[in-house]
Amino acid sequence: MNYNKIRSFCSKFRIVLGIALIATGFITGNAWFYLGVVPLIAGFTKFCPLCIISKQCDLPEDEIKKEDETKNESN
Repeated sequence: MNYNKIRSFCSKFRIVLGIALIATGFITGNAWFYLGVVPLIAGFTKFCPLCIISKQCDLPEDEIKKEDETKNESN
């Protein structure tokens, strides 16, 4: 499983989601949609606040080593 591709997709998804929520807030006038700033910032910084809470997003050490070895072999 290529975690870098998943993280890249999640980052782009958070940015799009944040922009969509903020735009919905402007259109409807509902201030709750301005919380779209949270996924927008998380997407730009490539940081997932839920990873801290759930601890499900961390890569296992053996997966990190495998990805590093694969990168070194391809270069």
